[in-house]
Amino acid sequence: MRRGKFSVQFPVGQCAEGPFDILGQELTLLATWLDQRFAQFHKLQEVAAEMGGGLFTDNVLERVYNAFSALIPYDRIGYALLSHDGETLMAQWSKSAYPGEKLIARGFSSRMAGSSLASILTTGQPRILNDLESYLDANPDSVSTRMIVAEGIRSNLTCPLVAEGKPVGFLFFSSREKNTYRDVHQDIFLQIAAQLSVLIEKSRLYQQIFELNQQLIETQRDLKERSTHDALTGLLNRGAILDQLQVRLTAGAGGARNVAVIMADVDHFKHVNDACGHLGGDAVLRAVAGAIGETLRGIDKVGRYGGEEFLVVLEDTGLEGALHAAERIREAVAALNVWHEGQPIRVTLSQGVALCADCGDAMDPLLGRADAALYQAKQQGRNRVCLAHASGLPA
Repeated sequence: MRRGKFSVQFPVGQCAEGPFDILGQELTLLATWLDQRFAQFHKLQEVAAEMGGGLFTDNVLERVYNAFSALIPYDRIGYALLSHDGETLMAQWSKSAYPGEKLIARGFSSRMAGSSLASILTTGQPRILNDLESYLDANPDSVSTRMIVAEGIRSNLTCPLVAEGKPVGFLFFSSREKNTYRDVHQDIFLQIAAQLSVLIEKSRLYQQIFELNQQLIETQRDLKERSTHDALTGLLNRGAILDQLQVRLTAGAGGARNVAVIMADVDHFKHVNDACGHLGGDAVLRAVAGAIGETLRGIDKVGRYGGEEFLVVLEDTGLEGALHAAERIREAVAALNVWHEGQPIRVTLSQGVALCADCGDAMDPLLGRADAALYQAKQQGRNRVCLAHASGLPA
């Protein structure tokens, strides 16, 4: 037995009444009891190790559900968390082995005031209810009992979770059979309750930190989006589209890739604002931005350059491709019917196209040529595309 071998038998005499015979019988019973206790102890160690592998609360509880079945019988496990002031209990997680709707699901809450669960926190001891139907008859106002009975549950072992002396919630083991739980199940839970409570509390805090970190990432992403995008049109703002142009010019400075730009301007936009007001003008700018974006490839970029001007950056595009892109944009905008206050607004677009021939990674010469070509398109009657020569003179 000292070597951990408990499956032993002690000889018993024929009469089995002598003191040594009685001692042999008791030693045999002791060996059987120790064998069971050590098996239980090793299982508890396995359960503790299994639970410790989870970081998030749901993950820890999934491990509890899978690991505890060898120690405690159940068809359902539920976990409820106390609010910070201890006045409200809210269901956080549950898992069951039977089909059908779960009436007590995540988000279900109840007040602790007047609840029989409060006495469990006071004593710190698990509570066994082996006939929930009879308990409901005696306590007809218990909404949670009525709901769990409606699910088909007939026995329940309620275990308090206390981390570092502070109650954090409850773990509910439930069975669809009556008279499922015994004192031994209470003892098993008490042996691991402290560790389980700390694990669940730590995993809950880890979950909160993780969620706060995700919110921070989303906030940072939103701030970055706002800092680089125009609030009205959703396009890149002036600084961001110029940054995109600079990146592409730098990458293509060795001549590996052609870069072209289109400077576009809404024709007679002042008349739109005068006739339809600034809200009408805003509607036009949003519609034009959408039309331009829909005609471009995924690698191309467009931004609001300022006012009613837009800048398109075309990557790996030659003369013919740039002119085709500008013409597609012109046609898409000319086909728009922007409705404002029940009236359609028709607009057109003038555009200047410039290719990076010998500009290297310098933006200003390229933008200057595109701007000059745009001016020429305006001078020639608007709603057209003009191409700039390397000299800056429009073609």
